[in-house]
Amino acid sequence: MPWDLATLNSGYHMPSIAYGTWTLGNGQGPIDQIAQAFDTGYYHIDTAQGYRNEGEVGVALHESGFSRGEVFITTKYSGSNGLDIPTSIRNSVNNMNTSYVDLYLIHNPRLAVPDIPTVWAQMEKVVEDGLAKSIGVSNFGVQDMEILLASAKIKPAANQILLHPYVYMQQAPIVDYAAEHGIIIEAYSALQPITKDPSGPLDVPLNDIANRLGTSTDQVLLAWTKAKGAVVVTTSSKKMRLEGYQNAGDLELSKEDIAAIDAAGASGEKRITARKGLRKFGVGALVGVVVLVLCGYFGIKIDTFLFNLLCRCGIYSR
Repeated sequence: MPWDLATLNSGYHMPSIAYGTWTLGNGQGPIDQIAQAFDTGYYHIDTAQGYRNEGEVGVALHESGFSRGEVFITTKYSGSNGLDIPTSIRNSVNNMNTSYVDLYLIHNPRLAVPDIPTVWAQMEKVVEDGLAKSIGVSNFGVQDMEILLASAKIKPAANQILLHPYVYMQQAPIVDYAAEHGIIIEAYSALQPITKDPSGPLDVPLNDIANRLGTSTDQVLLAWTKAKGAVVVTTSSKKMRLEGYQNAGDLELSKEDIAAIDAAGASGEKRITARKGLRKFGVGALVGVVVLVLCGYFGIKIDTFLFNLLCRCGIYSR
């Protein structure tokens, strides 16, 4: 296999490329797509309570003929329907018709109610009860991890985060923190610079490297993600693309390649941040104009409430 197994701090091994079900929906479609993923060499399936297709994962696994131990299953506590962790994990394993999951994640630190230590203790109980072999988190920052580790009996095995060159500067602190503490980083949306933010600074180095290596830009991006030490969570409905993503595991990028992608990513990150700021300002300005027009039309005096609203929208400053 071109993608090596990642060793978790729990002692278990995890395939370093996963097929994600986030965008698949439910019904027969995702069952067929997961079956295609199995056929293409993906033996790590990443789902979540909030994706509402754990049942389809279970059906696809059952129909595949693979034994339970041949497929690594990750799911996440998403806080769906207001259910707690003990109830949610039992629902998840029942939905997938399995007795355990390989990795169970808290989907977001906002779900840690009343606090991170209390919720993490519930996650540790999941391991004690044999419902998950390893536990971890998703979208946790450095401060969140510091709070968690201060009281943890079981260290998180993984932290699944948004990771691609346009957010690498922003995410570098948590990537470094995870490496220092033996926690695997999993990267979702690694191909976003191509699929959602094309025609940016990354185009030049990605195209140059792809042309030199005789490959595609998406494979170069996945090779960059691998070079950063992250496990990749990706998806596609097209078998040819899934095969290409597998081939990305064989790509060897030079230090110069990685540096060129890093530099372009940093440039693009500043540009995207500025663009989002302008969009936010534009929305705020529009809201402010509408409020002012309505107040003028109805003869309403701009009181403290409206003034505060306009300040929040960026129309006035305190």
